[in-house]
Amino acid sequence: MSSVVRLVVSLGAILGFALPFALFASRGSEKAVQTAGASRWGIMLQGLGFWVVYLHPPAYWNSPIKPWRAAASLVFVVPCWWLAWTGPRHLGKQWRFQAALTADHELVQTGPYRIVRHPIYASMLCLILSGCFSSGVWPAWPIGLLLFILGMEIRVRAEDRLLLGRFGARFDKWKRETPAYLPFVR
Repeated sequence: MSSVVRLVVSLGAILGFALPFALFASRGSEKAVQTAGASRWGIMLQGLGFWVVYLHPPAYWNSPIKPWRAAASLVFVVPCWWLAWTGPRHLGKQWRFQAALTADHELVQTGPYRIVRHPIYASMLCLILSGCFSSGVWPAWPIGLLLFILGMEIRVRAEDRLLLGRFGARFDKWKRETPAYLPFVR
């Protein structure tokens, strides 16, 4: 398949993921009363993981993509987009870049939060997996994926600590019943 397909699949996945966050950016304007500082390290590792998977010299982007890689990449784009669009919408004004709690924070368990506790992180995982297929090169993609997962685990644990501190037994019950970011995996 042509090199244009590689670029369209990669950029389309990224733009489809990023658009809802740009649209919902003003929602998290309520002042946070508690933040998880450790989540910054997770954000940095996730960003580094994306950089390792997606950043290539221009000549690479001119090379054709194998059809099976394009198809596998698109398999991850659909859940990526669905989770990216529904996650922030269900969080509403509670959505923000860094894990934080507001004074009137609620435990959201609707929409994609019925399936996983962290659908936005699940969306990001789908995005990087899509990138591993559409533009990943050996040995960069496994390194990038590992960095991303380490960062995501830091963020999940930091956010879970915040929510447990605020909601106690109610959050603990939800945590036992609902996987973090991989459906059907506890």
